This record gives sequence, structure tokens and C-alpha cells, in this order.
Amino acid sequence: MQNNSSDILKTKQHFQILDGLRGIAALAIVLFHFMEIVYEPSKNFIAHGFLAVDFFFCLSGFVIAYAYHDRIGKMGTIEFFKSRLIRLHPLVVFGSVLGLLAFLFDPFSSHPETYETGKLILIFLASLFLIPFAAMPDRYFNLFGLNAPAWSLFWEYVANILYALFLHKLSRRSLLFLTVIAAAGLCFASNRADGSLLGGWNDTSFWDGGARISYSFLAGMLIYRSNWIIKSKLSFVGLSILLLLAFLIPFSDWNWLTEPIIVMFYFPLLIAIGAGATLNQGFEKTASFLGKISYPLYMTHYAVMWMFASYYTSHKPGTAQLTFIIISGTLLLVGLAYLTMRCYDIPLRKYLTERRKKF
Repeated sequence: MQNNSSDILKTKQHFQILDGLRGIAALAIVLFHFMEIVYEPSKNFIAHGFLAVDFFFCLSGFVIAYAYHDRIGKMGTIEFFKSRLIRLHPLVVFGSVLGLLAFLFDPFSSHPETYETGKLILIFLASLFLIPFAAMPDRYFNLFGLNAPAWSLFWEYVANILYALFLHKLSRRSLLFLTVIAAAGLCFASNRADGSLLGGWNDTSFWDGGARISYSFLAGMLIYRSNWIIKSKLSFVGLSILLLLAFLIPFSDWNWLTEPIIVMFYFPLLIAIGAGATLNQGFEKTASFLGKISYPLYMTHYAVMWMFASYYTSHKPGTAQLTFIIISGTLLLVGLAYLTMRCYDIPLRKYLTERRKKF
């Protein structure tokens, strides 16, 4: 097709500090998932690590608006969808395959014996095509039992579809109105879930995921459309510390207040500051590396979490052993994410992009 020009396919430059913060958030998610398997929320030092997903959603809204607002009309809806599929879906597939292999060959579990082949095939296909299918009771009826974090990718796809269909056409006033409505929905979801935003990942909390992305994605869009970029001298290290503080707030009876405040005000503020901050040259490689591995890390780590859960249940390791496992496991997962990125994700996306240019 002739309208697939290089100008349409060309992407804008990245906000390097925001890329690095995305990596910090992905690491927080990994640590949170390790810790939640072992400790109840009140004893988990990173008990609010799950809010990294809301940070992802807000950052996504900002980046999508930045990258496509002034060119989606030219490129068209179909080309936008192709761009997003090429960017996102290779790792959806890889995470599904990795999750299936980990399920079948988990040395610490006999779960596969309880599933008929036909049902397992359906679960795998649903994971491949990102169709919510909460069919694994031994995995707490996760929407995606083979790759639990895919629940947020499902909502990311929904947000991208709505963006292409009508969100990009909205005036700033209409966007602000929708964001306020979404804020009310987020507070309602938090109140309905006993004061916490830890939902969206299973069958009973499905719509909480919709509430979480609705506000954060729209808020991210609003930051860009309103040019709420805050110039500051804050460094990448300083912003990383500020982001981590949100995840380290203790789990308490005040979650009904602290969590919505963090999501509705603190994360958008960090993104506005991060977009206006200048990255010190000495941290360029670090921020770039963290940004590049963030999505592969997020989409590959949970296969190991299920095996770790099986190991913890069967062996009950002590504190010293757990510390070693969690630290070394996190480092190994970062290594796996890097290999996945270099050997699978980048080559496949490059191939698909080249093929796309020919049609």
C-alpha cells in the first residue's frame, strides 16, 4: 500500500528519563510479585508495588498521545493498529509460550495432571489472542493463568482501540471531563474493593482493571494535550527514588486514601516532571537499558513466579535462602528479559516492520 510511507512509520524520539522510570517500575513489579508470594501485605516492604501498573497506564497514555496525536489522521486507524500490534503482541505470544512451558515442566508442582488436554489448549489459545479466560482455580482464577500480567495488556489493547476510534479526536475540555468521570470511577472501584486498587487481574475484579486504565491512560493523554510539562533539575536518580517511594508506602487501613492519591495526582506529577527533566549524560545508558528491558521483563517474569510459588509451598525456605533466591532471581529475570529483547523481540519486530512496508 502506497500510504505506508517511511514518514508515517517513523517514530518520534523517546523521553529518556521516562523510559528509565518505566524500567524502575518493572523491577518494582518483579520484587512485589516475589514478596507477595511469601508475605502478607502488612509485612511486604514493597506492598504497593502493584501500583506500578497504574504508572505504566499513565505513561502509556502520555506516550501514545505524544507519538500519534499529530499523525494518526494521516496514517489511519488500520496502520495505527498494525503499529501497536507489532510493538506489543510478539511478547504477548512469547509470554504465553513461556508460561505454558513453565506450567508443563514445573519441577515443584503436579498441576498439569489436573487439566485435560483440551482445556489446556483453550487456555493457551486464549492467552495467545489475549482473550480473558479465568479457568484455572489453582491459579486464583487469573484472567490469564499462563501469564498473569497479560491482564493489563488486555486493557492496554482496549485503550489503544478507543484511542484510535475516538479519544484522539476529543477536545482538551472533553478529555478533561472524561478524566474527571474516570477519577470518580477509580474511587468507586477502590471503595468497592475494600479500599484497595489491587484488582483487575482475576474474574471477580475484572472491571477494576477497566477503572484503573480509564483514569490513568486519560490522565497521561491530558498531560500531553495540555502541555503540562514541568521543567526541573531533578535527576534520573532523584525521580527514581520518588517513584519507588510510592511503592514502599506501607499497606494499611489508609489505602482507600493513599492509593487513589498516588494514582490520580502523584504519578501524573512524576510523568510531567520526568518529561521536562534533562537526563545526565552519565545515566543515559542506564536509563536506556532499563527502558528497553521493561516490557520484556514484565511479560516474561511471571512464569518464574509460579515455579517459585510451588517451590516455596513445598520446601518452606528460610529467610536467608529466600533473600538469596529473590535477589538472584530478579537478576536472572533481568538477564532473561535482555536475551528475549535481543534474540526475539527486536528481530521479530524488525522483520514485521519490513514486511509491513512492502504491502
